Amino acid sequence: MQRIKHLREDMDLRQIDVAKATGIDQKTLSNYETGKTNPDSYALIKLADFFGVTIDYLVGRTNNNFYGRNDIQKKLEDIQKDLDELKQLI
Repeated sequence: MQRIKHLREDMDLRQIDVAKATGIDQKTLSNYETGKTNPDSYALIKLADFFGVTIDYLVGRTNNNFYGRNDIQKKLEDIQKDLDELKQLI
């Protein structure tokens, strides 16, 4: 479950911060991050909601870490903005 660790670190959070916010014990969270244990469905839902990603993203079934239609629209707008900026460099 490396994605849990990456998401946590991207948000500059400690395990204890995530533990307090999700109600998941810090040691349990540590075990998820190191692969010693796997989260059950309850923990996956809590973590996905906390990080704002899908469960599929957390478990590695997809590389898309956006949640719904609005996130997809925002991502497309960001891509278009990047493309427009690159076009100005030509």
